[in-house]
Formats: sequence, C-alpha cells, structure tokens
Amino acid sequence: MSIAAHNDVVPAADAPSPRPADPLGSFLHGLLTMDGLFVSGGLRVTGTASGVTLLPGCCNGLEERGDWFDVLDGNGWASFGHDPSPLAERHGDVARLTVDADRDDSPVIELTTADLRLLLTGAERDLTEFLALTAAWAARQLPDHAVPVTSALARALLLPAPGRPPSTTARVPDGQGMPPA
Repeated sequence: MSIAAHNDVVPAADAPSPRPADPLGSFLHGLLTMDGLFVSGGLRVTGTASGVTLLPGCCNGLEERGDWFDVLDGNGWASFGHDPSPLAERHGDVARLTVDADRDDSPVIELTTADLRLLLTGAERDLTEFLALTAAWAARQLPDHAVPVTSALARALLLPAPGRPPSTTARVPDGQGMPPA
C-alpha cells in the first residue's frame, strides 16, 4: 500500500492512460502505469554492539539498494540520500558506515565486508519473500489486479516476479552450449 501511495500521482491531461474512476483502480493507477517507481525507505543498518543506526536519507529508496554493492564490488563507496547524509565506504576488508557525512562528529558503524555482504544477501532474500507473500495476498484480495500489481511490485523492487526465472545478462556465443545436432 505504501509503494502504491508513494507513486500515486495525478496523470497529465494528455497522459496515455487516464486515471480510472473507481477508487481501487484510481489508487493503483500510478503503481500500474508509471515507468520509474519509487520505493521509499532504503536500507537501515544498526550496529548491534554500539546501537548506532544508519538511516537512509530522504530521496533514497529500496530500488537504489544496488548502490550498497558498489561499496563491495564497485568504486568502494556510496551515499544514501541527505538530511542526514549517510555514506558507506570500503577500506580493505572493512566497510565504514557514516551516519551523517555532513557532520565531523558523526557516529559510524564498522563491519567486515563479508558481514555487509551477508546483510545485503539477507535483505534480498527478505524482499523476495515479501514479494511472494504479496503475490499470494493479491491473488486473494485483489484477484482482478493480482498479476499487474505483483508485476509492478517486482519491477519497483527490481526483482523477478514470483514464478518467473530471474533475467540474466550472461550471453553464450552462438553455437556454444547447444546440444549436438
């Protein structure tokens, strides 16, 4: 419901798909028709020993959680919105999470890159399970909208829709990997 509400915008007068008159169709309209969906929130990290919590800043959503992998596998850093301005940086095998990079005295959380990878893998698993539960709920509660709602949520969360294999960008050169004729 929150994802639908955050993407509930009034369509332009010349929009190809006008807002439906029925309340449910009207509420779901943005979720089902917008190209770039926003999933407000982002990822939250709490240091269990220190109790320090890194919260995503405004303008950061779950659809941008791939930026966390840039810390591990890419350029070694990522920021997650502003007000506050959370920042994650890799220093060798340590990930340093700064709660507010705009403050010199900002609290930080330090964890191994292996632990950060485990946390991110767990978050992906949780989101995949959430999507499966949502699909089952939608089939019961919104039978006429279940497939498009589930597909839109999968698109918003950058996940394969339940029951569909994940897409891949791996390519096999022509003729390789094919069974013999």
